[in-house]
Amino acid sequence: ALAGAALLAALPGATTAAHAQTFRTADSVVRRMWRLGMDSSQTERLAQSLIDSIGPRLSGTQGFASAATWLERTYQGFGVPARRERYGTWRPWRAGPVHLDLTAPHVRSLEARFLAWSPGTRGRPVDGDVVAMPAFADATAAAAWLGTVRGKFVLASAPEPMCRAPQELERNARPATVQRIAARRAELAREHQQKVAALLPAGTRPADAARVLHARLDSAGVAGILTSLWSNGWGVNKVFGANAERVPTLDVSCEDYGLMHRLATNGQGPRARLTADADRSGPEAPMFNVVAELRGSEKPDEYVLLSAHLDSWHAGTGATDNGTGTIMMLEAMRLLKAAYPNPKRTILVGHWGGEEQGTIGSLAFAEDHPEVLRGMQAVFNQDNGTWRFEILEGQGFLGAAPNLARWVSQLPSELSEGLRLQLPGPQANTGSDHTSFVCRQTPAFRLQSPYDEYRQYTWHTNRDTYDKIVFDDLKQNATTAAMMAYFASEDPTRTSREVAVLTGPNGQPRPWPTCNRARRSAAGGEGR
Repeated sequence: ALAGAALLAALPGATTAAHAQTFRTADSVVRRMWRLGMDSSQTERLAQSLIDSIGPRLSGTQGFASAATWLERTYQGFGVPARRERYGTWRPWRAGPVHLDLTAPHVRSLEARFLAWSPGTRGRPVDGDVVAMPAFADATAAAAWLGTVRGKFVLASAPEPMCRAPQELERNARPATVQRIAARRAELAREHQQKVAALLPAGTRPADAARVLHARLDSAGVAGILTSLWSNGWGVNKVFGANAERVPTLDVSCEDYGLMHRLATNGQGPRARLTADADRSGPEAPMFNVVAELRGSEKPDEYVLLSAHLDSWHAGTGATDNGTGTIMMLEAMRLLKAAYPNPKRTILVGHWGGEEQGTIGSLAFAEDHPEVLRGMQAVFNQDNGTWRFEILEGQGFLGAAPNLARWVSQLPSELSEGLRLQLPGPQANTGSDHTSFVCRQTPAFRLQSPYDEYRQYTWHTNRDTYDKIVFDDLKQNATTAAMMAYFASEDPTRTSREVAVLTGPNGQPRPWPTCNRARRSAAGGEGR
C-alpha cells in the first residue's frame, strides 16, 4: 500500500472534451439529471422552507422534530419512500426571546443569544451588576470572591482587544500594529487562564475548565453567566452549549462583551437587565435519522449512500451547517427518482441526527445496519457550507481510487471542472458523519467545498443564515451528487476496501481510526 496522500489535479484539458461529448450524446440519464437539476432546480424553494420556516434544528428541540417530519413529507411528494429511524433521545429545550440590556452607566440593548439548553429567567426580568474576574493572589482570595457574586452577571470569557477580521487588519494596518494587537490578545488570554485556574480545583484538566468554572458560578448563585467566543469576523461568534444547570448562560457579541468588560475593569459600574424565556422540563425527546431509499433492481443488497446531517446549532438557522448538505441530498434524490428510478444498487440518503453532539445518528445507523455496511459500494458525505465542490476526498481508501476516478471522469465538464481527486486522501474532518463509516473500513468519501470562510463566518455561528447560500453552486452540487450516485450504482466493479498506510504528524505510520459507540441519550445510556 502507498503511504501518504497523493493529490490528483482537476480533470482538465484532454478529458474535458470527452466529458462534453459524453454529456451531449451518450447518456440519457445524465442529460435528464442536468435538465432537472440545473434548469429546474428546486433547491431554493426547499431551502427556504427548511431554513426560514422551520429554522434551527438543535437536537432535542421541536425544530429538529419538525424538520424530520418535513423531510418525510417532502420525500413522499417526490414519490420516494422515506422513514424515521429512532436511535435514542436527547435533552429537551424550548427557547424563546432573549433580551439583554445595559442599564448603567448608560442604556444600550446588547446582542446576546442563549447557549444551547440554558435555563431562562422564569418569566421575569433579572437586574444585576456586571462584574469581571479580578486577578487572584491565591485560591483563598478566589474562594472569597465567589462569595461576592450572588445576584451579579459574571463575565466568564477573555475579552478581545479588537473585533476586526484579522485578514483586513493585516491588509490595512502596519505590521507593528498587527503584532501589538496579537501580543495584547495573547496577554489577555494568559491573564484569563490564570484567573480561571485560581477558581478551579487542583488537577482540573484544561478541556474541563469552562465546564467546571460555570458550575462553580452556578452554585454561587450568580444572576447569569456571560460568555463570548469570537469567530474572527465582523459580528460573528461561535455559540455552543451551556454548562450551568440553574442560571442563564448567554453568548454576547464581541464588542458588546468588550464594552461590559471595559466598564467593569475600569470601575464604571455596569449593570444589566436580562429577560430570557426557556424551558428544559420534561423527559428526553426522541431523536431520529431520516432515511430515504430507492430500492436496487439488480443488486438490492449493495448500497450507495448519500449522507448529510439534519441537526444544527441554534444561534443562526443552520443554513450552511448543514442545511445546504440536507437540501443537496434531498434534491439529488429528487433527480435520481425522476431520471433513474430503478437503480441497479439500492440508493439511500441518510439525514442524520445528533451530528453536533458527536456524529451520534450516523454512528447509530452504522451500528444498527451491519448488512448495509457489508454491501456498501460508496458513501458520499457533505457537511460544509456553500460554494462548489473543490475536492473529493478518498479518506485513505487506496483501492477505491479507480472507481472514484472513473465516476468523476463521467461527469459533464461543467461539473468536473475545478474538482480535484485526493487519493488515497489524508482522512480530513474527524468530526463529520463520513467518519462513522470510515472507522469501519467502509468506503466513505467527502465532498468538500472551500473551507476557510465557512470556518470563520458560518460554522457553528450566529451568522449561519439563509442569505449566505449561493444557490447556483448548491444546484450544481446536488446535480453532481445525483450523478455520482448513479455512476456508483451502475459500476460493475465493487469498490475495494484496501486501505493506505496512514502517516501521523511525525511521519510515522499510524493506525486506522477506531469507532466510538453511539451515545443514545444525553444521560449517557443507550436510550433506545
